[in-house]
Amino acid sequence: MTPPARGHLAMLVFSALVAGSFSLGSMIANQISPEAVTAVRFAIAAIVIGATALMTTGLPRSAAQAPWRYLVLGGLFATYFVLMFHGLKTAPPVSAAAVFTLTPVLSAIAGWFLLRQVTTPRMALALSIGAVGALWVIFRADWQAFTAFQINKGEVIYFWGCIAHAVYTPMVRKLNRGEPAVVFSFGTMVAGCLLLTIYAWSDIRDTDWANLPMIVWIGLLYLSIFATAASFVLVQFSALRLPSAKVMAYTYLVPSWVILWEIALGNGAPVALVLVGVALTCVALLMLLRPDGPKGAEPVFKADRN
Repeated sequence: MTPPARGHLAMLVFSALVAGSFSLGSMIANQISPEAVTAVRFAIAAIVIGATALMTTGLPRSAAQAPWRYLVLGGLFATYFVLMFHGLKTAPPVSAAAVFTLTPVLSAIAGWFLLRQVTTPRMALALSIGAVGALWVIFRADWQAFTAFQINKGEVIYFWGCIAHAVYTPMVRKLNRGEPAVVFSFGTMVAGCLLLTIYAWSDIRDTDWANLPMIVWIGLLYLSIFATAASFVLVQFSALRLPSAKVMAYTYLVPSWVILWEIALGNGAPVALVLVGVALTCVALLMLLRPDGPKGAEPVFKADRN
């Protein structure tokens, strides 16, 4: 399997895992401080990723060079997760997932400014179709709501988090110096945990951890292991092998996965008309995944040797 193909497979798994964070996150968002839960999930994820790194690539001293890189990336990802939880306090899971699908557009913009990655006309068309599909879901197929720009506060808050996520993706490639994805993820996670612990120490201290409902612990463990540790490594792995816009293109699958999660959790499915928007995001994904270049070749980066 070629390095780009491995990147695509990693992002497919990522989209399924991260979708669960919307459904489970909405169930616990109002029961614990977003800053506190994010700090703890980062700590758990750091332990999992660190153990994985020790059993696989190891933690070379060279990875500790320029530690400010991890603070930048950790701060961006911490901002994303905190604002996601604040948004999920009022935004429905499917609608929040639709906001997440705006990330490829934002990531393409950030990729150009940070890496001068060029978006081809076909990619621009695909991103536009995906954005229309996302807006269709966000406004729940209500034209009057769209013309009046009636959007929930939670979705606006989460949108700012998605901007941080979009900047994070090209920054991974810009700041990586050849470290394996799992090692780079460990450093970033530790830095994010440190920043959040300092910022949210009062919330962490005041949380009654012993008496939290079981659903909070279930959600926290899922978010820490699958939606943070695993997905974190998958994004870093893919970002070193694919253009930023293509990495984030897989976010277009998230609303579809969230619908399946909602059905599985007994929360029902959205109205049929909203599914039109979901279908548009899937079309955008297929367009973005078509290989670029005359022979369909993807660029291969130095991290592919790891």
